[in-house]
Amino acid sequence: MVRYTHGTPVYRTEEIRRIETLAAARPEPPALMERAGVAAAALVRELASNGKRIAILAGPGNNGGDAFVVATLLKQAWLSVDVLFTGDEHKLSADAAAALTAWRDAGGTLDETLHARGRYGLVVDGLFGIGLQRELTGRYAGLVEWINGQGAPVLALDVPSGLESDTGRVLGACVRATHTITFIGLKPGLLTLEGPEQCGRIAVADLGLDAAQLVPPPGHAIGADILGLALPRRRINTHKGDYGSVGIIGGAAGMVGAALLSARAALKLGAGRVYVGLAAPDAPAVDLLQPELMLRRAEAIFELDHLSALAVGPGLGTSAEAQALLARALAVSIPLVLDADALNLIAAHASLHEALAQRPCATLLTPHPAEAARLLGVTTAEVQRDRVAAALKLAESCRTGVVLKGAGSVCAWPGGNWAINTSGNPGMATAGMGDVLTGMLAALLSQGVAAELALEAGVYLHGAAADALVVDGRGPVGTTAGEVIDASRQLVNAPRAA
Repeated sequence: MVRYTHGTPVYRTEEIRRIETLAAARPEPPALMERAGVAAAALVRELASNGKRIAILAGPGNNGGDAFVVATLLKQAWLSVDVLFTGDEHKLSADAAAALTAWRDAGGTLDETLHARGRYGLVVDGLFGIGLQRELTGRYAGLVEWINGQGAPVLALDVPSGLESDTGRVLGACVRATHTITFIGLKPGLLTLEGPEQCGRIAVADLGLDAAQLVPPPGHAIGADILGLALPRRRINTHKGDYGSVGIIGGAAGMVGAALLSARAALKLGAGRVYVGLAAPDAPAVDLLQPELMLRRAEAIFELDHLSALAVGPGLGTSAEAQALLARALAVSIPLVLDADALNLIAAHASLHEALAQRPCATLLTPHPAEAARLLGVTTAEVQRDRVAAALKLAESCRTGVVLKGAGSVCAWPGGNWAINTSGNPGMATAGMGDVLTGMLAALLSQGVAAELALEAGVYLHGAAADALVVDGRGPVGTTAGEVIDASRQLVNAPRAA
């Protein structure tokens, strides 16, 4: 059993089923239910240190079979266990039925009901695993309410019951676990949308399978170790030209701050030079808080022949002038980051969408769910219903890298590869955060970081900086985008301190 790191595979239900089928077809198939139960029981013994009874809820499918194995192992270890079974034993799979028989052979019994609040020191949720599609109502909704009302630690087996494992949607009612042990590999629903709220701390038990050899994973988790990959230690014999020149275009009237935030983020993440093209007619000539930035008219950015990355959109507006600026940017043959109004303009004008899809250079899009919905011609609710699918569809449609922002931001690429970010917190729900991410991505691209690595590293760093502010007592309430810029600089420099 391991904690997940960057690159840990993330599998959807269809892929997990395929892995199980291939494993079962081996000449000596592994006892996956037994292995899952052993891993979960080991974690229960770590968590159940108060000597109180343990409640185990076993559902009607194989998740219930896993729960029976856990119960048997705990009883054999002389722990006090109560088991509630919600299914029909005559309809159990062969493995789950064998697990129930083993529980009975160990002297275990099945309870009709469980006791009231305060009796149990730990609850094990084995009601439903992956593949649940229907909403939990009636008795099951009542059991979820009982679990959540215990005031005790809750360990969910595979996924919290009521959570759709592919999407992170809550299906009517959902167990709120303090810990989740998931089997074979991570599931997208644990990492995005409502999943992080429901699953608590996640552990992965690979069950002794080399799942990636059986089914190469199209998805993975983005973890902290990506930062060392994206920004290696700088050479001593170096100069500003080695780290590229970034152009930022945006800042229409009333929105100059958005472009300045993006530019400050690019500068403090290591870009050698940063130029800011402002669309506002009365735009300032200098950023008094960051005088290293070079401010000019938006059109003047295209006169520069040494830019190594361009970002368009922060505070740009959707005027005819903004549309013309974006059209020019799409024709420039350097890496490009598009955010905010640039995305809204592309959604509104087919010619811009076509120019985007035909770009030969690396392009990154950073939509929030509403912007993604406009680009896809659907509702925001439809995007949120399956965030991985929406990000993949957008990446394929635009022929670009995409990060669908939100809880568990989803990065996606044409061809079907995707990743889910594991950093960040609710303090990021404030103005200017997206502008900062745009500048960070442009800085990484300007320094020659490959587009896929730049996208994932930038997204992770953005969230990790906000997490560092929480640890430092400056969030999540009241965290500002400007603070995230400085926190991100501290993070990328801390591992390199002499």
